[in-house]
Amino acid sequence: MKKFAYILMDTDTEPTIHTAEFSTIFVDISIYTVRNFHEAKEKVINLWQEGYGAIELCGAFGRNLALELISLTNNEVAIGYVVNEPEQNDVHEIFWKVIKRS
Repeated sequence: MKKFAYILMDTDTEPTIHTAEFSTIFVDISIYTVRNFHEAKEKVINLWQEGYGAIELCGAFGRNLALELISLTNNEVAIGYVVNEPEQNDVHEIFWKVIKRS
C-alpha cells in the first residue's frame, strides 16, 4: 500500500490533536500539522523512514523550505508544495488575516 502525507504548518495547531488518517484501496493518506519548520523537518524524516512515498506541503513552506525538505530525504520522497496564482494573493491575504483575528 502506498503512503501519502499532507503537512500543514501553522503556529496555532496542536500536532498531537490536529491530524487525520484514512485509506483508499490504493493509498494510505495522512494529514499532519506542525507549528514550525523544525517540527516539519522531524516529521518529514519520520515519514520518510516510515515508507511514505509522497508528501505535499501547505503554502506556508514555499519553494526554499520545500527544497530543504527534499534534500533531507535524499530526493527519495516526492515532495510538492501548494502555490497560488499571483492574481489571488489579495484574496489569500484577506482570508488568512480574517482567520488569524477570529
